[in-house]
Amino acid sequence: MSAGTAPRPRHVTVDGRRVCHRVDGDGPPVVLLHGIARSQRDFTEQHELLARGFRVHSVDLPGYGGSLPMTEPYTLPALARFVGHYLDAVGVDRPAHLVGNSLGGAIAMRLAVAEPDRVASLALVNPAGFGQEVTIALRLLTLRPLGRLLLRPSRALARRTERALFHDPAFVTEERIDHALTLARQPYTARVLLETVRHLGTVKGVHPAWREELLTEVARLDLPTWIVWGDRDLILPATHLDAARARLPRARTHLFRDCGHMPQIEHAEEFHRMLVDFLTAAETGEPDRAPAGDRATAGEAG
Repeated sequence: MSAGTAPRPRHVTVDGRRVCHRVDGDGPPVVLLHGIARSQRDFTEQHELLARGFRVHSVDLPGYGGSLPMTEPYTLPALARFVGHYLDAVGVDRPAHLVGNSLGGAIAMRLAVAEPDRVASLALVNPAGFGQEVTIALRLLTLRPLGRLLLRPSRALARRTERALFHDPAFVTEERIDHALTLARQPYTARVLLETVRHLGTVKGVHPAWREELLTEVARLDLPTWIVWGDRDLILPATHLDAARARLPRARTHLFRDCGHMPQIEHAEEFHRMLVDFLTAAETGEPDRAPAGDRATAGEAG
């Protein structure tokens, strides 16, 4: 499957900076948040499917995709504030459903803790925050000056990065590689990425302090939550799903088989069906109707 034809970019001003986004559909607001060094294109297919019944916002986080970088340091609270300010800029005046992949999942949780009245539900897709383990490629970026050397753009690096994201190599298309290389060549990409990874962790892995504080606060929220993982994730291991179930026992969970870091792409149709079921239940206030199989342990990934 290709990355899809990119829609014509739209822009909105957030905190005085140009931000690239896409808005389609009518209904309850849904906001799609991508991961580190990525862009809204990771949610292209889900955006188009969800727009049949929701008002869907896909946004390039500041410094990624077509959005200009922030002027303040790149921290998780700052990125969450950005999302809140984006919602103000586009006129979302009711609680929104947040769908976040990887770093986007941690940002969604941070916004829910900081401004709970703005969030209707959390759908967390292989999210950061549930464990210390993370790919060595990100851990090495925390080392100075090695990190900047490792980020020198090349087609080979873009290909390796894309290959690490998917279990099925068929998803590593030339189009995806071209897009990744375009993002990597932007003048501010390296700075933004290095600031972000060094805030989140060290060469030993993800910092425990921000994770513990965030998960403790999220557990206190009465928010519908859906957490999913790919069993072959090379970025954040599927064992983190066990930690998620332990910390947020009321959450719906699901483990996608033969799937990497982006279930929304590799298992797009199944992901969409489950997400819509979750969002519909969250909108209507129905009790958890997750199938029993969704509570299998991550250890069954095999």
